[in-house]
Amino acid sequence: MKLTANLMILIVTLFGAAIDGYHCKVVQFIFGDSLSDAGNNKYLSRSLANANLPWYGIDFGNGLPNGRFTNGRTVADIIGDNTGLPRPPAFLDPSLTEDIILENGVNYASGGGGILNETGGYFIQRLSLYRQIELFQGTQELIKSKIGNQEAEKFFQEARYVVALGSNDFINNYLTGVYSDSWNYNDKSFLDYLMETLEAQLKILHKLGARQLMVFGLGPMGCIPLQRVLSTDGSCQQRTNKLAISFNQAGSKLLDNLSTQLAKASFKFGDAYEVVNDVITNPQKYGFNNSDSPCCSFGRIRPALTCLPASSLCKDRSKYVFWDEYHPSDSANELIANELIKKFGFLRVDAPSPAPAFGPSSETDE
Repeated sequence: MKLTANLMILIVTLFGAAIDGYHCKVVQFIFGDSLSDAGNNKYLSRSLANANLPWYGIDFGNGLPNGRFTNGRTVADIIGDNTGLPRPPAFLDPSLTEDIILENGVNYASGGGGILNETGGYFIQRLSLYRQIELFQGTQELIKSKIGNQEAEKFFQEARYVVALGSNDFINNYLTGVYSDSWNYNDKSFLDYLMETLEAQLKILHKLGARQLMVFGLGPMGCIPLQRVLSTDGSCQQRTNKLAISFNQAGSKLLDNLSTQLAKASFKFGDAYEVVNDVITNPQKYGFNNSDSPCCSFGRIRPALTCLPASSLCKDRSKYVFWDEYHPSDSANELIANELIKKFGFLRVDAPSPAPAFGPSSETDE
């Protein structure tokens, strides 16, 4: 009798496990450019957009280059850390497996990549957003074969998604005068082209299961050191900044519309332009003492385009807004991430609340 009871308990336990299925973690899938790249480009052997050099990564982990285009963490790293999400590894990391994906998600971001396929062509190798989405589709097939279609669908719908591209489409495409986009479009029609393309891409991601998604807006990209050196007095490029503002306005409207059109979609647009602009304009207010030149530079040779082993570093990296000619420092990324967390009321995924980690904030002002 005792044996029969034990057997029944075992059967119920196994049956219950079959009903419950695979218990999925909540993870992130990140699509982006060099501001979010966690190491993909270091596996693109011919790419000219590469951060696998000293002194990149000097304030991250063991201090060695890890493929991030900054001295420390990216904005996506910091938001994920503060909301209890694991840091997703680079898709091209040869050690990536199905189990790692299920535990950590995946980062597809690629330095030089853009919303448009043609963006960043002179970097030779980079992953555009369309290509990143194709890789994500491949990831889905791997996970389906691992845990089955039903559990895979649940896994991907419960995940968080970040899309952070756009600056390269202006700085390394439209504004260069090198690509056909420079003369085939004007400012308005190019922005329309970008938004139409981004809308199509976000709809594909939704079809693939993305329900909680944030698109990062653009900062005052006319004020990055690389843009400042184009002026005679080192001032910001105002046309470039106006394009960033227009992108953010159109992007915010697009995400609002998609959230109402697409089933169960919680799509948010993360616009931190104003606070970043204020940091650049009033750096001392935020604890910085330099907001117009890179911490890692090649002396008076400007622009050096990238941080090189022969470059010299500023004395205190925490006091510089920009790490190199293009990218913010770890300290600036932390400030930007905290602003987005505050603005949107992000919650930890393990918080005792039914609200999503990318849930709405009680704040309504921009």
